[in-house]
Amino acid sequence: MDLMQILALVIPAAIYAGVPLILTALGGLFSERAGVVNIGLEGLMISGAFIGIVSTLMLEGAGLGAASPWLSLLIAAVIGAVFALFHAVASISFRADQIVSGVAINFLALGLAVFFTRLLYGRGQTDYIQNRIFRTNVPGLSEIPIIGPLFFSNVYTTSFLAFALVLIVYYIIFYTPFGLRLRSVGEHPMAADTMGINVNKMRYVAVMLSGAFGALGGAVYAVTVSGNFSGATIVGQGFMALAVLIFGRWNPLGVLGAGLFFGLAQALSTTGAQLPFFSEIHPVFLLIAPYVLTIIALTGFVGKNAAPKANGKPYIKGSR
Repeated sequence: MDLMQILALVIPAAIYAGVPLILTALGGLFSERAGVVNIGLEGLMISGAFIGIVSTLMLEGAGLGAASPWLSLLIAAVIGAVFALFHAVASISFRADQIVSGVAINFLALGLAVFFTRLLYGRGQTDYIQNRIFRTNVPGLSEIPIIGPLFFSNVYTTSFLAFALVLIVYYIIFYTPFGLRLRSVGEHPMAADTMGINVNKMRYVAVMLSGAFGALGGAVYAVTVSGNFSGATIVGQGFMALAVLIFGRWNPLGVLGAGLFFGLAQALSTTGAQLPFFSEIHPVFLLIAPYVLTIIALTGFVGKNAAPKANGKPYIKGSR
């Protein structure tokens, strides 16, 4: 196997494995840039995966065919935004501990998803969807020498959606009045309040956006990779997305790079047996590699990367 064959195998796999992490990390970016820690990214991904599959199955039954998974992504994002209100109300209005609230979201999402799966389908998993979003070759671009087979062949359309959203979020965060207000309430909420910005309102919007993006990440994973939902569909990806957010220094472009890096780790766990060097490594070590990287990121880099100054601190009007 030559170098180009290895790259053509690994890079597309790294991209499609990294896209759900990138989307979910973008959601965490909105929340944490506004000063609200969101440990509940795992739960948001679970809710998105469940809604994505169930809504796709329902839309298929209504005869919408190939449009079903795309509509389900939108439905999952909307419901994810609403579901994130649990975290928003607890952490912003009631000023509860944001870590505890996020962990509660994780347990609540998994419990509700498994309960409704058994209620609707009588077993621990849903049916498989018929109209998945499959990998494809981009006409014309896939024929470009070298980069064509690496980036435009055997790719999901959702990958390009994720890359476009990264650029859009970057523009919103750093070049729009909304982004300036969002960053101000995450860095110095009292100063923002003095300037007439409704701190709690901005934080509610940010947490709801995190719910939309987190659920979208889970739904993308479900309708592209898994094809159905069970309690084991999303296992740790939300925490990986949190590590991606930290690695990416709360910057959309950094999130893109970190997401692809973690996607590469996941890709090696599935394609390593086909590669010359990695085929000599025991499969167990390849499977645990993404989770080891997550632990390293969350323990070794949390204190070194500067989070927004007000991150995790409830705001009480008039407080200093």
